[in-house]
Amino acid sequence: MRWKTRVVKVGRVSIGGDNPVRIQSMTTSDTRNVKATVDQILKLQDVGCEIVRMTVQGKKEAEACGEIKNELIRLGCDMPLVADIHFYPPAAMVVADFVDKIRINPGNFVDTRAIFKKIIYTDEMYAKEVLKIEEEFAPLIEKCKKRGVAIRIGTNHGSLSDRIMNRYGDTPFGMVESAFEFARVCRKYDYHNFLFSMKASNPLVMIHAYRLLVAEMVNIGWNYPLHLGVTEAGNGEDGRIKSAVGIGSLLLDGLGDTIRVSLTEDPWAEIDPCKRIIKFAKERSKLRLPTVDTLVPKTLKEGSVILKAKYDVSAADLVILASMELGAKLIDGLGNGVSIDSHHKSEDFERNLLQACRIISFKTDFIACPGCGRTLFDLQSVTNRIKEKTGHLPNVKIAIMGCIVNGPGEMADADFGYVGSRPGKIDLYVGKTCVEKNIDFIDAETKLIDLIKSHGKWVEK
Repeated sequence: MRWKTRVVKVGRVSIGGDNPVRIQSMTTSDTRNVKATVDQILKLQDVGCEIVRMTVQGKKEAEACGEIKNELIRLGCDMPLVADIHFYPPAAMVVADFVDKIRINPGNFVDTRAIFKKIIYTDEMYAKEVLKIEEEFAPLIEKCKKRGVAIRIGTNHGSLSDRIMNRYGDTPFGMVESAFEFARVCRKYDYHNFLFSMKASNPLVMIHAYRLLVAEMVNIGWNYPLHLGVTEAGNGEDGRIKSAVGIGSLLLDGLGDTIRVSLTEDPWAEIDPCKRIIKFAKERSKLRLPTVDTLVPKTLKEGSVILKAKYDVSAADLVILASMELGAKLIDGLGNGVSIDSHHKSEDFERNLLQACRIISFKTDFIACPGCGRTLFDLQSVTNRIKEKTGHLPNVKIAIMGCIVNGPGEMADADFGYVGSRPGKIDLYVGKTCVEKNIDFIDAETKLIDLIKSHGKWVEK
């Protein structure tokens, strides 16, 4: 049974309450390209997407959203539109005239980009910075309240502010407090048409953050809806496993009102795994699910608890269902190995699942963003090439980011980062630190490999 939240209206679509779990995606076109963006939205509608988000970097993109909305209306499409805002609140004020929801990132809506340095905040200094949130955010709240526009307070583990990290750490608790600072302003102005997200590229961090968020809301009597997602999940089987572990585990907990599977693929490829995740969460009690047994360890000293399951489902269903069912148990520490009986599993499926749950690392772990109108290179082809060249490295995490919005923060969970900095240029990171800037695109992949080798992380295939 789902935790019952209050209802939030996003255009014609209602989220929360007794409404079904809604499916979302995001366009990857340049938002200023009205035709390309409209075409993507129509294609997403055709495959079952219910809400679509577009990146809005500045006022030109905000104004383009008005043209996009008008063209969709002309074509008979009433898809609810969401504007994605980072760093530039004036764009939110403009786009609020055209869209049905605005996503703000509490880590960078008011605060400047994190520099990851130790800063001592006195209570007075901290309170002064929090006051700036109300000064900058209140006008948007008032406008959204007047126009009936919803807001998603979308915390991202990779873009927490220095202020939050210095007081609460780079932790799920810091993520929740970052969101609550903005939620308290919404409530002060008697605005309640908002929802939360707690996204991270690490499914464990993501799950813990959402659970903590709900626990805190229950404690103070709030019940705002939840948008679920594992950000920068990557592509292929790995991206689907990570998403099913994170999103699916929470839906099986009864948490979640709308979801997005973030894949480094075409946006419409995200809809099918969304449908499967929702289907299995909804029908869990009706499905003839596998019996999950605990195999006795060979020796008590080993303590190796293996979850054994048999699945008689299609290959596409197996990836989602097994990741949800077994991943939820692995995440909660109820096993540290899996043995799956299925005719349709890939050669490395079990190991891929264990790696997604951070139990083993037998190959490179990729943190790859899905792309949007901010992306500065072809993410899909670059990600596939880098995976082909570097995907065999155990205990190595590589982030491939289309732009710098979340780049430096996501580097915190990666050993090496490949980040688009401007057209034709790439920055390379080690951890949070940018070590080479403005590398020509044509040289960047070779430079990345050289960087990995220089840090002693390279092994031959």
